[in-house]
Amino acid sequence: MKMYTSQQVHRVFCFRSPPVRLAVSLLAVAVCGAVYAQAPAKVGDAEVRRQIETLRAEQARIAELQMKTEASIRALEASLGIAPPPAGGPGPDPVKDVNPVARDVASAAPPVPAPAPQSAPPSRLAVAGDLRLRVQRDSSNDHAPDRHSGQVRGRLGITYAVNDIVSVGARMVTGDFNDPNSVDVQLSNFSNKFQTSLDLAYAKLDYGSTQFYGGKIPQPFVRTDLVWDGDVTPQGIGMNYKLPLAGGGAFKANALYYIIDEQAVGSESTMAGAQFVYETPALGAWKFDAAAAYYHYSLGSLAGADAGDFRTNLRKPNGTYLSEFHLGDVIAGATYTGFGERWPLRIVGDYVHNFGAATDADTGYGLDVLLGRASKVGDWRVGYGYAVAETDAVFSAFSHDNTSLATNYRQHMLSADYVLFPSTTLSATWAHYKPDNAYDTPAFDSRDWLDRFRLALLVTF
Repeated sequence: MKMYTSQQVHRVFCFRSPPVRLAVSLLAVAVCGAVYAQAPAKVGDAEVRRQIETLRAEQARIAELQMKTEASIRALEASLGIAPPPAGGPGPDPVKDVNPVARDVASAAPPVPAPAPQSAPPSRLAVAGDLRLRVQRDSSNDHAPDRHSGQVRGRLGITYAVNDIVSVGARMVTGDFNDPNSVDVQLSNFSNKFQTSLDLAYAKLDYGSTQFYGGKIPQPFVRTDLVWDGDVTPQGIGMNYKLPLAGGGAFKANALYYIIDEQAVGSESTMAGAQFVYETPALGAWKFDAAAAYYHYSLGSLAGADAGDFRTNLRKPNGTYLSEFHLGDVIAGATYTGFGERWPLRIVGDYVHNFGAATDADTGYGLDVLLGRASKVGDWRVGYGYAVAETDAVFSAFSHDNTSLATNYRQHMLSADYVLFPSTTLSATWAHYKPDNAYDTPAFDSRDWLDRFRLALLVTF
């Protein structure tokens, strides 16, 4: 009986066409027939079983060789950039094109690693957003009626890298477009539709250590709520610069020219500001930072302002501001990591003075202490803050809206954050506050402490 060597079978299976596979199958059947034809008539059952096992072992070896050959062909095709044959095409399937015995062996054979695919270039488009659901309770110690309310905030932003230097960005938000320091929507008004608007629309030029922005841009300054509310997005041109220093420290410079109210005829309102920041390298478990800024407001036009912009600053009988606003602002911070990775300690102090005030109510200061982090599931972060802002210490149109007093307040703030699920945080804040003096905000009783409690669910994506 003529037997085929494994090299001959290997050469046959390297051809990738259905006729060849059919011919090989017929050949295998013929070989089996020849074995039985040439066997003596009196051959015992044991000899027949031995021959069958020998043929099955040969079939299994051929199937394994076929699989290895196919993997080698595909590897060569990948290295040459040749696309593999489509499904159902001429290429042999190392599992489907053999008999059941060989299929079992092939399934047990160790897989041959395929060549690693080339990584796709990173996407130039980035999308991010968040949704916050919040309930709120306002009360006072003089037994005035409590108020219960709810708010929703939604934000969706995109950035697109046009090239290695130029990128553009925009963000759609809920809320009243006439309110610069809030994008929350009050749940009321007989279920009327939410207002939405763009609070970011800008171009960015990135030169490595320096970035330039133009349009309605992200806030460029190191800040606290004492001077800048987190929802304020300036309109104009901005700049950020960073110079890394030895040991992990850094020097930064930030600048902004803010177009507040431009008029075709007459004067306009603008703000020019600059800030310098120094960050120390790590000193054991401590790291320190300091920022000094000057913001010069030129308020020539108030045509675009409304009651929400004036808020608690003092005004003249003709409706204009009593004071000018030339603010010097100093922020100092310290971070301690000695309690472990989950419990960093952050202490921040802020002092602001208005050199253009027409009243002696021209100073504000605050201290915030935060313990913990809020980045992974199960994380806790707790905080306490104390702040005092005299009536014309800051420009109230852009300061915080955490309570009903933008200036002329004395305030305690407790906060807690807990990460429930990935990108899902439960937050609670309690503000305990009152007017700093009895004269500048007559609608509030300076003897009465007010309370505002908020509970919010924040989902980010």
